[in-house]
Amino acid sequence: MSTNWAGNFTFSAARTVQPTSVEEVRDVVKAAESAHVVGAGHSFSTIADTAGTLINLDRMPEVFEVRTGSVRVGAGMRLARLAELLHDAGLALPAMPSLPHITITGACATATHGSGNDVPSLASLVRSLDLVTADGGITTLSRADAGFDGAVVAFGSLGVVVAVELDVVPTFEVEQRIYDNMPFDALVANVDTIFASAYSVSAFTTWQGVAHVFAKRRTTDPENDLTWTGAMPATEPRHPVPGQPALHCTTQLGVPGPWHERLPHFRADFTPSVGAELQSEYFVAREHAAEALTALNDLAAEITPVLLTSEVRTVAADTQWLSPVHGRPSVAFHFTWQPDDTAVRTVLRKIEDALSPWRPRPHWGKLFEIADPGERYENWARFAELRAGLDPTGKFRNPLIDGWFTG
Repeated sequence: MSTNWAGNFTFSAARTVQPTSVEEVRDVVKAAESAHVVGAGHSFSTIADTAGTLINLDRMPEVFEVRTGSVRVGAGMRLARLAELLHDAGLALPAMPSLPHITITGACATATHGSGNDVPSLASLVRSLDLVTADGGITTLSRADAGFDGAVVAFGSLGVVVAVELDVVPTFEVEQRIYDNMPFDALVANVDTIFASAYSVSAFTTWQGVAHVFAKRRTTDPENDLTWTGAMPATEPRHPVPGQPALHCTTQLGVPGPWHERLPHFRADFTPSVGAELQSEYFVAREHAAEALTALNDLAAEITPVLLTSEVRTVAADTQWLSPVHGRPSVAFHFTWQPDDTAVRTVLRKIEDALSPWRPRPHWGKLFEIADPGERYENWARFAELRAGLDPTGKFRNPLIDGWFTG
């Protein structure tokens, strides 16, 4: 792997390895002067970079063990494959992100999430993890252990996670309906009701007066029609990014199907989103959703020239120390940008300033300009202690992550 998924940066690693066993991972880590694990490369920053050994787990043996209320899976498994195995076993994850192409541990390490007032982040589903530490040793951390809530969302800076145990639920079916051209004022005025109208709700907007709402309802839940907002039901499939082919998206128009074929926006067998893009995302407490929407809409003239689309979602609170939804139910503002780093970063500074009254927390794997992310987390110092204890020589450090702790 020479570049990340979007191609906006090149890894600086001296070598890349693909171990085929846990023992091989341990040997690689022990011998390396510096190292970092990389998942699908879907991060848009250098969060997974290293000058030493880049560890890719794609060739690790497949691990899938069903337990009581949980499954244990290998760290390199992609969400699409995990979903297939779970569904065949009559099980499901309660949350899925927009795309199933990423690895489960990469998603957990950056607190990646889906959408829904009561839908948790993927990190909050982790019951335990097997971690290869800097000395080549391996340790299992579970919810009963001190520091566990600091170990899940750790962006690979504690070691190499080789397996995780995840909470699961019985499989379920979902139908997905799109409501076109919802007046933006109606979204702001009724934000709580709209995001409570289905199991998973996403509002896409280009900040030009309307939103397109993707409502994903469990078939056992009551039906809620959003036409009272002024929106109209879509009569043909929609891609979240204007102008892109809907063929790449999961089935819409109210056709029921398995959870993993409806909750993501994008199908596993197609390139998700656009590909040539940059991404950013900010989280604020949900009670400030209307105010934050208004503040961002006031920046429409600055945002739209470099924007492909924005997605607004809600996420339940969790207990992970460095999760952007730690301790507060949140609304997430996601931006898919044109691949113009300089222009995007200029706009990011304006967005962060506009959201500053509500102490926005950025998505760790996406682009942001906030210089003091640690000040937004009450357990930042505790995480620094955990990091120093598990990686005393700084084997898993890199300039980006170190900058967050010394900036």
